[in-house]
Amino acid sequence: MVVASACASNRGGDPVESVASGPDSAATAAGTQQGADAKFGTLESPCGTGDASGATDQGVTDTEIRIGYGDDRGFTNSPGLNKEMGDAVAAMIDWCNAQGGINGRQIVGTHYDAAMTQANAAMQNACGSEFMMVGHGFAMDQTSEQTRVACNMAAVPGFTVSPDAANGPMTYQGVPFPVDYANGSQWFQIAEMYPDLMDGFDLVGSTMPTIITSTTKIRSVAEAAGFDLKDCGVTLNYEGESSYVPFAEKFRECGVDGLWTSRSPVPAEFNFIKALDQSGIDPIFMGEATWYGDAAREWNGANGGLLDNLHAGMTFQMIENADIVPAVQDYLDIVEAQGGKTALLGMQATSSFLLWATAADACGSDLTRQCMIDELSSIHEWDAGGLHAVTDPGNNMPATCGLVTTLSGTEFTQAFPAEAGTFKCDEKYLIATDSSTWGTDLGPDRIATKYLNPNIIRPAS
Repeated sequence: MVVASACASNRGGDPVESVASGPDSAATAAGTQQGADAKFGTLESPCGTGDASGATDQGVTDTEIRIGYGDDRGFTNSPGLNKEMGDAVAAMIDWCNAQGGINGRQIVGTHYDAAMTQANAAMQNACGSEFMMVGHGFAMDQTSEQTRVACNMAAVPGFTVSPDAANGPMTYQGVPFPVDYANGSQWFQIAEMYPDLMDGFDLVGSTMPTIITSTTKIRSVAEAAGFDLKDCGVTLNYEGESSYVPFAEKFRECGVDGLWTSRSPVPAEFNFIKALDQSGIDPIFMGEATWYGDAAREWNGANGGLLDNLHAGMTFQMIENADIVPAVQDYLDIVEAQGGKTALLGMQATSSFLLWATAADACGSDLTRQCMIDELSSIHEWDAGGLHAVTDPGNNMPATCGLVTTLSGTEFTQAFPAEAGTFKCDEKYLIATDSSTWGTDLGPDRIATKYLNPNIIRPAS
């Protein structure tokens, strides 16, 4: 995820405790199964009653497990940023507690608003009280990673951004996004959809360092998928351009048939798309999964379908497939019953919460961070009950499957493979990236070495 930098907010890092709602919570009202038969999609619920006891670690008592979660909703330049992540975890905590918690211990969640620039303040607060961080997503996690590692705050984030966090110690994700391997399914699948355009694509450059790194990696992924990319030499100022028409004209003169952007759907990017239309070209437009969402949908509807050529690759099921994918319907039912926002990043947070809960359940009464690291490192097939393609959290490896969505008007549909609710999988989709694109140094265990210390928790095996 690539997002804008901004001024600091004094809201960042302020924790808000989320107390269990109990069996009469909105999660129960959503109609989700409770008790021994409870499921999330195809996943047997890891939550339930039990007789776990003991103050086994920080944040764990006879009756409670304290976890931190959060997002950047207080970011002043984009209010509500990633709010769907915190909403999802809050709802999943109630869903789990309504079944009895984890082996009888109730989950008490504390929400941390990193407000973009306050991730380190949030992590400093969490270090003093939480058992683990779960399902969170901080866009500037590079500022908090040193603090997290230093206090042995094991984490199951919803997403990571910085290289040191993506391959960080004591970190496991429901949908891993490591620096040294990439899921290239979108490029392989676009090649099947548009075989005549293999030499007609180019990448949109940027002055933002993180986007430069991402674009370099994407270039290697596209080439591995057989694309002979153009090099039109277009770089856009991340802070915006007075006019995007000269850049669009350059792409027209270069003869592009397709463009990739590593930037998210923000106003500057939309202005660039308008300039492409003004220049008389309508290339296939490709982007990360962040383009699948309301921002693109609403802008396209208000601008006469200028983004009808948008394609976004995903390893998650589409929300539009809820009627045929039970896990997506369960996610919607649980979060909407709490009045929460639903979106792709919310599903990522949900997957990571369920991964955390599955490992915590396996630890039983002896709930320690060491046990959690041992259990998480042993989970090698994970799809959160069908919420996304199968990943390998234990080895920090992405999926080898994917699908492509496309936009028409205000509606997203699955463009590839043709059958809605299915993925296409192939081992060739997993691409080892060049070390020059990593942005950090990895040890032989593929763990980022920058903040390592002798006291980090490693899997016992």
